[in-house]
Amino acid sequence: MIVISDTSPISSLFLTNQVDLLPKIFGRVIIPQEVFSELLILETDFGHDLSALKTASWLEVLQVKDLRAVNRLKEMLDDGESEAIILAKELQADYLLIDEHEGRQIAASEGLQIIGVLGVLIQAKANGFIPLVKPVMDDLQNIAKFRISEKLYGLVLAQVGE
Repeated sequence: MIVISDTSPISSLFLTNQVDLLPKIFGRVIIPQEVFSELLILETDFGHDLSALKTASWLEVLQVKDLRAVNRLKEMLDDGESEAIILAKELQADYLLIDEHEGRQIAASEGLQIIGVLGVLIQAKANGFIPLVKPVMDDLQNIAKFRISEKLYGLVLAQVGE
């Protein structure tokens, strides 16, 4: 399975001490160079120790080839999202992990299968990797400042039976 990630799913799960869910669910996750650079901001600007991510055997950093396509997307999206979408297309990824609304819309219009951090939590509970989704969603909101609408919050809890 080929899984590409944008910055937000990895950083949100890292900040809530749930980043280990990614290799448990997907095995390996690939990120473009720009996403890796954006993740490093957690270390340089906020003082988080990223040594576990930097040396993670499940996380692979690759360079995007089609820079023209990346530049086209940069007119609408940030650099990491643009590279993640193009890398997912280049590698014919099974999934693109992405949370931002506009990025999700563009990725879907490009024919990519998308999953966000909440989808990861739903899968994690289904696989028995976490007992409850609600406390992790609360941590996402409170620690990672991840925005979840009340409607979506309720829909996720209903889906997982909480």
